[in-house]
Amino acid sequence: MRRGDGRARDAAQAGVAPMLHFLIHRHAALGSTSDEARALAAEGAPEGTVVTAGEQTAGRGRQGHGWTSPPGNLYASVVLRPAIDAARGPELGFVAGLAVAEALAGLLPPGRAVTLKWPNDVLVDGAKIAGLLVEFGPAAMILGIGVNVAFHPSDTPYPATDLAQAGAIVAVDAVRDAVLAALAATMMLWETEGFAAVRAAWLARAHPVGTALMVRLGDGTRREGRFAGLGPDGALLLDIGEGRLRIVAGEVMR
Repeated sequence: MRRGDGRARDAAQAGVAPMLHFLIHRHAALGSTSDEARALAAEGAPEGTVVTAGEQTAGRGRQGHGWTSPPGNLYASVVLRPAIDAARGPELGFVAGLAVAEALAGLLPPGRAVTLKWPNDVLVDGAKIAGLLVEFGPAAMILGIGVNVAFHPSDTPYPATDLAQAGAIVAVDAVRDAVLAALAATMMLWETEGFAAVRAAWLARAHPVGTALMVRLGDGTRREGRFAGLGPDGALLLDIGEGRLRIVAGEVMR
């Protein structure tokens, strides 16, 4: 049984998913928290194992991009073994993005707009504040989470910000705890009510339907159109001149 303790057995008998619990491994510095989490998962570390580092020397984002990782921000990777079919694995990125957005919205002062950009970037007032990376392995899914707490890079091709700049003076450990609590709740929502519930909540934080977007596809080509929502599997729906395009791999440029 996944999450194989008394709580899991009681929850299974009641017909609900057990709440996820976390065991945190803290490091002053690592090459990559995700690499360390994957190694622990291969050794049998339980679901909910979390690896954090004060800084990373080889942090990475989606599509092989580097992730600048100076001290003062949150770098964490979580071992997950959700009770879903493997084909539904990509849904985890939306689950995690929603969780991080909800956590940061609770830390920021009123009036800050916390939004989501497909597939799983978290923005504050239109500037990127967090990124997520889901990696699949034979032992577990590894969810990498990076949140700009005290610093943000100044050389990105897109606007970036951090919690301090956005008005939230908060310790990294407090951000970690808020994110993990939100992740546990959103994982439960996903496993008990399905992806449709997560998709609806994600769309409520996304750019409105009809927003003009440019999307860079997996092969490097770019398409422009208007946001038409998400498919039932999380695919981006883009209305273009000749119809509706369904995109499963790519990046929204604006």
